[in-house]
Amino acid sequence: MAGCCHHDSCSSSKAQNSPQWRRVLWIALGINAGMFLAEIIAGVAAGSASLQADAIDFLGDTANYTISLGVVGMAITWRARAALLKGWSLAILGMAVLASTVWHAYAGTLPAAETMSIVGVVALLANGGVALLLYRFRTGDANMRSVWICSRNDVIGNLAVLTAAAGVCGTGTAWPDLLVAGIMAALGMSGGRQIIRQANAELIGSRLTPASVAR
Repeated sequence: MAGCCHHDSCSSSKAQNSPQWRRVLWIALGINAGMFLAEIIAGVAAGSASLQADAIDFLGDTANYTISLGVVGMAITWRARAALLKGWSLAILGMAVLASTVWHAYAGTLPAAETMSIVGVVALLANGGVALLLYRFRTGDANMRSVWICSRNDVIGNLAVLTAAAGVCGTGTAWPDLLVAGIMAALGMSGGRQIIRQANAELIGSRLTPASVAR
């Protein structure tokens, strides 16, 4: 029937239109924008590739939440297209982080472990809070899932930055920092690939089901 939709699509649409989803996105947007500014300054000052990588990740998430807010309540096709854009953006940011890591390895920069530790703890608390808020939306459509994947990767990245700080302090070399930055780049590219795959599947499904006509 033209007015009907699949249960999963209906549930996802209701979640997309919920005030809770919008509120969480606005909170996440504010936290990530603020942390990007703080961490990029600290990362440059400390000469840390992993902190700068994490800052770029915060910037990507800020764009992610902005796009998600822009498509709230729209049809599944538009949400899937937005998720596709975010997936490619995340993958490209991952490649940018990898390029930055290679540059730091070539330059032989030794990061400040103490600054890495302090900023890493603050970032972990910020991302941990956002991840908890987003956890209930982790099984939604590609658009919702993209937000959850980014948040999850952020927490993993923050833990990795703290590990890198301990490694730099213990070894007196930059290699722990560079290794973590490389892992974060791989996480970004992998997360982007997951989002792109689901978004493409949803776009194909929307073309094949009669429900897409009604929307």
